[in-house]
Amino acid sequence: MNEFQTILSDTANRLFTDNLTKDTRIAAEDGTWPQALWQAVEENGFCRILVSEARGGAGASWSDAMVLLKACGLHAVPLPLAETIVAAWFLDQAGLDVPDGPLTFGPAELKGEGADTRLADPMRKVPYAAEAAHVVAIAPAGDGVTVALLSDVTIAEPAASIARDPVADVTAAGAVTATGKAALPQDAAMQAGALMRAAGIAGALQAALAQAMQYAGERVQFGRPISKFQAIQHQLAEMATHAASVGVAADVAARAMSADPTDAAFEIAAAKLRAADAAQLGASIAHQTHGAIGFTYEHGLHFWTRRLWSWGPEFGGASHWARVLGRQAIADGGKALWASVTAR
Repeated sequence: MNEFQTILSDTANRLFTDNLTKDTRIAAEDGTWPQALWQAVEENGFCRILVSEARGGAGASWSDAMVLLKACGLHAVPLPLAETIVAAWFLDQAGLDVPDGPLTFGPAELKGEGADTRLADPMRKVPYAAEAAHVVAIAPAGDGVTVALLSDVTIAEPAASIARDPVADVTAAGAVTATGKAALPQDAAMQAGALMRAAGIAGALQAALAQAMQYAGERVQFGRPISKFQAIQHQLAEMATHAASVGVAADVAARAMSADPTDAAFEIAAAKLRAADAAQLGASIAHQTHGAIGFTYEHGLHFWTRRLWSWGPEFGGASHWARVLGRQAIADGGKALWASVTAR
């Protein structure tokens, strides 16, 4: 980490450690918006870290933002902080001002131009759609994408993800506040969302690993802590490997995104593929280490394992991004594969 990232990490970890409790997470899952926590997040400028300084942001890079995106997983933050950071980035890329309040985003099909822009089809399973002050719709347009800021959206079939975060379909926009064009890949919403979820999984795996290691050191069986048994040690070592590999893959993808968001598809696909696989394996090892206690609601492990199960498939699961990598390898030709992989 550089100096800025270290300060950012210390600030975020201190804020969430001091202000986010188990009761806060439970209340959020029951529908109570954690206003005090959101206000603290906004006051620290986390939401606009990827927004240019000209529009009131920090002008930081994706590598810097990874500190916060991972913290959302590490602390099981029950807020759309990650969604707001990415949605604000899309608005900034399109030359649009970023409004205050929570944001969310998703891929969309739009029709019309300017003030007449409308959703052509509903946006499916948008995270925090009902709670967000605005929804950012990203649709393919020519060589780039159209970014539309929607307000007063109509929500259909509000539900909850496996993580118990609210999701809903957006069927119509009451008003299109602003639109703009951005020179980004046509699947930019999927790519940015996949990177966001890979970072969250990296953080959640670290938290689940820490809990599993602590429990293995405390739980005594046959007269000694279960961490002394070689079978448990092997399991925890494997989980640590998964957690580390996802963190590195996400950091590499973020570095590619910072360098050129139009040429980061390979790294993002590799990161989300690795994260989706590791999320399942890591959650499984954490629960095996905890035994029956890990499956109870009273134990806190489920706040992280439910996020791992939910985030793995969101914005494309392992099979989706494996196909992306496969298509690119076929398009480049077999002789180019080794050179392409080793050059990154």
